[in-house]
Amino acid sequence: KAGATVLVISDAGMPLVSDPGHRLVAACVSADLAVTCLPGPSAVVAALVVSGLPSEKFCFEGFAPRRPAARRTWLASLAEEHRTCVFFESPRRLPTCLRDAVEQLGGARRAAVCRELTKVHEEVVRGSLDELADWAADGVLGEVTVVLAGASARAADLPALVAEVEALAVTGVGVKAACGQVAAAHPEVRSRRELYAAVLRSRTGPGA
Repeated sequence: KAGATVLVISDAGMPLVSDPGHRLVAACVSADLAVTCLPGPSAVVAALVVSGLPSEKFCFEGFAPRRPAARRTWLASLAEEHRTCVFFESPRRLPTCLRDAVEQLGGARRAAVCRELTKVHEEVVRGSLDELADWAADGVLGEVTVVLAGASARAADLPALVAEVEALAVTGVGVKAACGQVAAAHPEVRSRRELYAAVLRSRTGPGA
């Protein structure tokens, strides 16, 4: 407010990404003070790059919840997430977090644990959640970023989806509109047209 320039500098990754510096930025914005950013190292992007997992689309989840029940609920919410997911975890809680991930997401889901990125003791361990849980069981040291592969696309269960469309049609919803609603609720449907064609085939018989 006095006209000085104030710098927020971090030696542990990108400031304000899951960092209390966010409160300072929010306060400056509320006070109508100019805020700018000189991009620096970010564990989120660095981990995504070295993980070897798809990076076209990804989401960042901050720190995994500390409480076991909340962590399991959060992991369960990622079961149908098709984007690659990046999150932070403390080294102390990582073994438990990975075991919970196996329970909620299945041991075959691919992931990478990135430790001490850009530092002398940098380590990236890639594998299935089962393999990573075994690797971390004896303890892990350092700052940890986890990259979790997105859920594999499921094959569309067209007969079940057609039944949903027909159930909506009975209530007075037009077939095309019903196909749109059902397709929007099921990411595995490639297009509304595919579902609409399946509905027409079911109505006209197997020879159609």
